Amino acid sequence: MYANLKRPPRTPVEWTADVVRAVAILIVLVSLFALPATDTAVLSMALPAVMLSRMLGLRSGVDLVTCVTVFVAAGSNVLDLYRAWTGWDLVVHAACTGVLAAVALIVLEDSGVIAPTGRRRTPIVVATIAGLALSAVWEMVEWFGYRFITDSIFVTYDDTIGDMAAGGIGALVVGILASRIRLIRSDRAAL
Repeated sequence: MYANLKRPPRTPVEWTADVVRAVAILIVLVSLFALPATDTAVLSMALPAVMLSRMLGLRSGVDLVTCVTVFVAAGSNVLDLYRAWTGWDLVVHAACTGVLAAVALIVLEDSGVIAPTGRRRTPIVVATIAGLALSAVWEMVEWFGYRFITDSIFVTYDDTIGDMAAGGIGALVVGILASRIRLIRSDRAAL
């Protein structure tokens, strides 16, 4: 993983992904002094995903989409876009859960939990299951935040089920894509 992280960017897409990563880190650092602690916590939850996509050696386009999507999801919360723009919540849940399901697919393969079988249906099933599991965990985090931290977090039954359904659809789409295209770089360092 470290070898993938320290590899210098070579293409414009790789440079752009690294710029997005740097901006994300900078925004989190600035938020420590400029935003409420809850907003800083939300923004900082995106950092592991933006770093992990580089460490796993994802293809440059997949890496960039992962970084942008995850940070847009966190930023949308801080900017209160989920309440301001009708439907934005579902779009972001589908996109963010999709890219996180792709990351989970790679982690599961790399750790030997699933074997790369070469069957097209394996990434479809695994990504969808991972996406639904990630959606469920996220909704529990939202509920915990609402129940024990601040009641300003919007949590309703319909919102929860809608978010999980959107996440499952996003993960399914990514699973279909992963069954047809390679998610990792061809020159990826062995983990």
